[in-house]
Amino acid sequence: MELDLTAARDFMATHARVLDRRRFAGDTRGALLALDGYRNADGGYGWGLEPDLRSPESQPGAALHAFEVFAEAGKDTSPHAAALCDWLESITLPDGGLPFALPLAYEEGTAPWWRGADPGVSALQITSISAAAAHHVAAHDPAVAAHPWLATATRYTLDALRAMDEPPFAYVLAFAVRFLDAVHDKEPDAPALLAKLAAWVPADGKVAVRGGAEGETLHPLDLAPAPDGAARSLFTREVVEADLDRVAAGQHEDGGWSVDYLKISPAGAMDWRGVATFNAVELLRRNGRG
Repeated sequence: MELDLTAARDFMATHARVLDRRRFAGDTRGALLALDGYRNADGGYGWGLEPDLRSPESQPGAALHAFEVFAEAGKDTSPHAAALCDWLESITLPDGGLPFALPLAYEEGTAPWWRGADPGVSALQITSISAAAAHHVAAHDPAVAAHPWLATATRYTLDALRAMDEPPFAYVLAFAVRFLDAVHDKEPDAPALLAKLAAWVPADGKVAVRGGAEGETLHPLDLAPAPDGAARSLFTREVVEADLDRVAAGQHEDGGWSVDYLKISPAGAMDWRGVATFNAVELLRRNGRG
């Protein structure tokens, strides 16, 4: 199936958040301005930037999405990226990791995995993917590259992966692979750790999400989205091409894509569709399909 870019553009104009419309249009400065609407005075982000976490206070899960926007901005760096690192440093736990979520001002419209998080326990899942996204920002932003929080989160994640002795939860595995992809040429242990995790990645790249929505599964491109990344070595060309076919076939008649996570609120579900559509189009383009 071929990408229908016109239909995707129409879907974004009709249904997506302003932030994701700006991202879709390649308007990096506009996206940075839109991102400010989710920013709090403490330097963190909330207000539903993470679509299934509607509470306004700053949260680690929202920080990940902010870093994604900063990474897309490339050389259009923002001082808010380093300020976000400052905030993350302020909530980092003694072992160097981030809590999965902080206490919520209110719980309505928020997913149970965010509501039930222990703020006193480090979560490899959120620490690894946040650090991975920050490393992509650091490629263009010296202030982020030199920030002590990034060094701390990187060390925590590497130590946790060295100590790992059994297959982790699907999202922990996927986010750890993406972290190692991001630091592959920076950290001496990264290639060996990637090889270690590869033993737990099925050849077809399909990793079932225990406890998720019915049939929820992570796929090869969830683990290795970058065509030139080291993580692509985990999969054959045939597996990658088949997964690109899957992504392309996921476009609905209205031009957008959906996610297969649990649907938590109508607003969150629609916000996720905008994010998913932007991500799918970018993924297909980066991999020569659009």
